[in-house]
Order: sequence, then C-alpha cells, then structure tokens
Amino acid sequence: MKLVRYGNPGEEKPGLIDEGGTLRDLSAHVDDIGGTTLSDEGLDRLRALDPSSLPAVSGTPRFGPCVAGIGKYLCIGLNYTDHAAETGNPIPEHPILFMKATSAVVGPDDDIVMPRGSTHTDWEVELGVVIGKTAKYVSVEDAMEYVAGFCVINDVSERHFQMHLSGQWTKGKSCDTFGPTGPWLVTRDEVADVQELDMWLDVNGKRMQTGNTRTMIFGVAEIVSHLSQLGSLHPGDVISTGTPPGVGLGMKPPVYLKAGDEVELSIQGLGTQKQRVREDV
Repeated sequence: MKLVRYGNPGEEKPGLIDEGGTLRDLSAHVDDIGGTTLSDEGLDRLRALDPSSLPAVSGTPRFGPCVAGIGKYLCIGLNYTDHAAETGNPIPEHPILFMKATSAVVGPDDDIVMPRGSTHTDWEVELGVVIGKTAKYVSVEDAMEYVAGFCVINDVSERHFQMHLSGQWTKGKSCDTFGPTGPWLVTRDEVADVQELDMWLDVNGKRMQTGNTRTMIFGVAEIVSHLSQLGSLHPGDVISTGTPPGVGLGMKPPVYLKAGDEVELSIQGLGTQKQRVREDV
C-alpha cells in the first residue's frame, strides 16, 4: 500500500493511493497514519478494504508528512561508502547516530526555508524507515518484522551550523522545514529488496546525486537492530538512513542552495519530492 496524509498543515487526513494512482480517503477507517495504524494488524485491516469503495479525493491537495506524530527522528550519518569518501571521512565502525528535531518535519513538496544568515544549506536524498511496532533488543534477522514501511526523505542540512557552531550535528539538521518526508509511506511488503533501490536528486534540473541503497555501509536491518540495542523504537519513529554521494559539501568548491532554487528527488518505487528554496523573513 501507498499511505498518505493530505490537506493543509495541521489538518491532514489519512488516505491511500490506489493502483490507478487515485487518492482515496481513509478517514472513515483510521484517525491518522501513525501509532497502532502502522502495526501489522493495523495495516492488514487497511489491506482488507476495497480501495474502489473508498471516497476519491478531488483536485490536487497538498501532501503532508506521510507519518503522523513522529516520536523520534533518528538519522544515520556517513552511511554510504562513496559519500564517506567524498567527504574525506573513514568508513564508520558503527552507525553514526544523530537526531533531527520533529519540528523540522514538513510535507514532501513544502518549501525549504533557509534560516536567517544561512549560506551553507545543503541537500541529501535519503531512504526513510518507519517503525511499525515496538522494537527492543531485536536481532538483525528479525529486524524487518518491526518495520511498517519506507519513504523518501530530504535530510536538509545547514553545514556551518552543523560543523562550526560547536556541539552535535543536530544543530545543522533541525532547522524548521529541514525534514521533508513522503510523499507516501510504502508498506514493506511492496518493496522487494530495500537494499537495491535507485535514488537521485536534482537542483534546478541538474543531477547532483545518483546512488543505490546497495552501497549502504549498514543496511536497514542492521540499523534497526543496532538502534534497538540502545533504546526502544516505537511505532511511528522514523529513521533516515544516510545519503549517497553528490551533496553540495562534497563538491570542489562546495555548492549550496540559494533562494529561488528548486530541488527534486526520488527513490525507486517510493515517489518524488519537489521543493522550492526561500529565505526566512
């Protein structure tokens, strides 16, 4: 299934995209796309519905973040071999973990708003993993059973804030609008091999990033297992699993976003995002 949340910010309704690409309303069946809806039992109840019996949504409403009420937004850094190389960093021995504030989360096509004084705002196409049931001390072999599905994430980053304002990377990752998430949550049963997904990102129509999840240093199952050893993962938690090469920081000289730029990104089977960049006022 492709599950979505549509409508104005803060007023999103649950929906799904049927096989013909029509947006269908799920409001009569679930309150939102989050919490117990993401459990195997909750998703099975939605699978049992006949999509053609659901009301079709007219027009082209805005898509919000595809997960409601995100508890934790966990991010893995330097998780692609070729991205680690372009930034001059060694291959990590363990997954590098940082947090993105949930207040950064926006819809997939909402504007990227550069914070005041920003001159180093960067892009990162990433595979998002959405947790479906509580995971604690799970093995690599069992880890995928705790995943509800996958989505596209743009891990927008302000590199000066991240690297030169002291403290952790979170400073450069948590600015408002720095977490476009969606458009869809694609349930795990519809992704044949999560470690074989093409991904790309364009800025103003120019291809910047081209990658595939096969070059991850730590795969999805390993990441979920590792994080579950550190603390419980809960339904609706989101994990952003790292980016392939081609970020602005890695270019010589570095290239960063500016007001008026357009960013478009996609992951195979998971949909496309498109954002306009503007300055905060």
